[in-house]
Amino acid sequence: MVRSPYVVEFTAQEEEVAALRRKVRTRLDAWGLRSVVDEAQLCVSELVANVITHVGAGTPTTLAVLMNGTFLRIEVHDPDTRALPTLVAADVQAESGRGVALVDAVADRWGVLLSADRKVTWCELATGLTSPGDHGGGPRVVRAEAMLGLYGFVRPENRARRSGAVSATEGEEAAIFIIADLLHWLSAHGRDADEVLDRAQTRFETEAAGTWS
Repeated sequence: MVRSPYVVEFTAQEEEVAALRRKVRTRLDAWGLRSVVDEAQLCVSELVANVITHVGAGTPTTLAVLMNGTFLRIEVHDPDTRALPTLVAADVQAESGRGVALVDAVADRWGVLLSADRKVTWCELATGLTSPGDHGGGPRVVRAEAMLGLYGFVRPENRARRSGAVSATEGEEAAIFIIADLLHWLSAHGRDADEVLDRAQTRFETEAAGTWS
């Protein structure tokens, strides 16, 4: 799986945080990284809140979500090179000062990079992937990927370049052929192909919803 960096520019305002959290959830869902969604959303919230509090509301800010090897990396860019995040032992009752401590608690590592005109506050979360291109989708996705790889390459035009993992585009094409052939098989055995498709869709939606609960 190729996970291209997700970058969004925004104005640091409290009302932007909820939208950023939703966008991050959607992106990580598409990347097969649901296991780190909660931690990633928390880090985004706290890093953006740090900009609002210590740099100022209305600051032009950039959020970048990308992979660094098998780690999920979250970066928040802002133009103030003086207000540096600091890990402090904030009192439990304190209304501020806990943001960096929370990031430090949930992230595997974090830090600050300075350049002439901006700083980047970043953190990284372990994803449990075995390689950067791993999908992290569980045993069903492993089985499906194996089947897609086999099915995609048995077609004559693909045999000559059989190497490496199946891309998302190749996988989609192979899936269409697999589904079509299965429908032919069902029809040949007197089954209602449309009914089976409906049942499969219902099962998929139920299981997907259960993953989030």
